[in-house]
Amino acid sequence: MRLASLLFHDVVGRDAADSGFSGPVADRYKLPLPLFEAHLEGIGRARGEAPVLVRAPAEAYVSGFALTFDDGGVSYATAAADRLEARGWRGHCFVSTDQIGRRGFLTVDQIRDLDRRGHVIGSHSATHPTRFSACPWPRMVEEWRTSASALANILGRPVTVASLPGGYFSRAAALAAAAAGVRVLFTSEPVVVARAVGECVVLGRFAVHESTPIEHVAALATGGGPAVWRERGIWRLKKTIKPLLGPAYPRVGAWLAARRTTTARHLDR
Repeated sequence: MRLASLLFHDVVGRDAADSGFSGPVADRYKLPLPLFEAHLEGIGRARGEAPVLVRAPAEAYVSGFALTFDDGGVSYATAAADRLEARGWRGHCFVSTDQIGRRGFLTVDQIRDLDRRGHVIGSHSATHPTRFSACPWPRMVEEWRTSASALANILGRPVTVASLPGGYFSRAAALAAAAAGVRVLFTSEPVVVARAVGECVVLGRFAVHESTPIEHVAALATGGGPAVWRERGIWRLKKTIKPLLGPAYPRVGAWLAARRTTTARHLDR
C-alpha cells in the first residue's frame, strides 16, 4: 500500500504575512493562489481520483494520495478549502493551537466550520517548537496533549491525528504523541509506506514550496518514480546535516532561504 501525502502550508495573496507564521523559511512554503490552483489541476490530472482522508490508523494503510496543510494559517479557511471542495476534495488541516485566534491564524469558529464541512482537523503541537525532537520527553508529551485537548474542546470529541512541526522526527517524538493519545502522525519524511511506532502509525509526506515545479508535485502525488527518488535523496542529505549543525540548523536554513529570496528578486528585475 502506497499513500503519497503532500505537505502544503499557506495559500496567500500579495502579502505573505496574511496567513500563518512569517519569516524567510516559513514564507518559502507559502503559495500564491494561482500557483496553488495550478498544483491542484496537475494533481487531479495525475491521479484522477479524490484524495484519501486519514482519521484512524486503519485508514493509513491504503493506496492513494492525501493533501495536508500545516500550521493552521487562516488561508486554509479563506482560500484552500474552497478550492478543494470545488473538486469534491477535502484535506487535513493541522493546527498549532497556541496560535488559534491570532492574526493570520484560524479562529475557533473557522475550525468548527471546516470540521463540519468534512476536513480533518488535527494537532500540529501547541507552540510549534523549532526543533521538536530536541525537546525533553515531558515537553514533547505536553505539546501533543495540550494541543489535542484544545482541539477536542473545540470539536467536542477526541483528536487523534497530528503532524510533526519543523520536520525534526525521532522515534521519541512518535512515542510521545502516542502517550498523549495521538494514533496517526504525519512527518516530513518523503516515504509512502506507513509504519507503526508503538501505538502510533507514522506517515511520511512530500513538502511543497513556492519553487517546486507543478509537474514535480503532480509526479510526487503518484507515489513513485524519479520525483520520489529525488526527494528521498535530498532528505537523506538533510538527515546527515541536521545532527552536525544541531541548534544552528534552523538559522542556517533561514539564511539560505533569505539568500534564495534575494537572488530571485534580483533576477526578476
